[in-house]
Amino acid sequence: MTVETRYAHSPSAVRQMDTAALREAFVDDGLFAEGECRGVYLHHDRILAFGIVPLAEPLGFPHVDQVRAAHVLQRREAGVLNIGGPGAVTVDGQTLELANKEAAYLGRGGADVAFSSEDPDHPAVFYVFTAVAHTSLPHVKIGREQMNIVEIGAPERSNHRTLHQCIIEGRTASANIAFGFTTVHSGSTWNTMPPHTHDRRTECYLYFDLDEDDRVFHFLGLPEETRHVVLEDRALVASPSWSVHFGAGTGPYSFVWATAGENAAYDDMDHVTLSQIR
Repeated sequence: MTVETRYAHSPSAVRQMDTAALREAFVDDGLFAEGECRGVYLHHDRILAFGIVPLAEPLGFPHVDQVRAAHVLQRREAGVLNIGGPGAVTVDGQTLELANKEAAYLGRGGADVAFSSEDPDHPAVFYVFTAVAHTSLPHVKIGREQMNIVEIGAPERSNHRTLHQCIIEGRTASANIAFGFTTVHSGSTWNTMPPHTHDRRTECYLYFDLDEDDRVFHFLGLPEETRHVVLEDRALVASPSWSVHFGAGTGPYSFVWATAGENAAYDDMDHVTLSQIR
């Protein structure tokens, strides 16, 4: 299996892009396929992400030439969220059973990693976000009791949502990653509103739990010169550290948010007012 590469782009380059070029630079809408492990490597903060859907047989990480390592987690850590049926992650003999919307943290150095489904007819669907790590921390399952769950936004602002902070300072620590997921409430459309940037970290969104006919309009780019891409279920979009990242859906949806870069502080944000958006 080949891991695709996405190169870094500057604001001046993005200013010249048409829709096809934007999607080629920032979107991966083919990350998940039954019985496969697919990956994408981002030059923005050296992020490496996978979509893994095991059936009857467990799946491991592929060899990834881009990282030039003996195995994927030799110098990396990972956040994992199961967005499918019940399954498990086994790392160096330690098994972490993950139901739908349960997460795991895999520390640097995990050499033998396998992903499995409890029922191949209703397979687990694992999203795995990895980043370079400077220290080794324990592997751990993150169930709802380990998450910091916060209600934010308001129905009258069309941005009422539930934030599930999975890998975050003060809960499950990491060397470099902040990781969690957000569910937008029925009747609301906007996520990450009002928007922000964080010039020290790249952020990726994985949209999921969209109906087949629904879409999310995701915005990126400089605050004063935004661009948008239209995304379907299980599409991944990367936002460079200089870029805003927010979106609106035509129906109910959730999304995984994950950052990597200079630090793992969730609240390291540079807020943008709506009057600045163009």
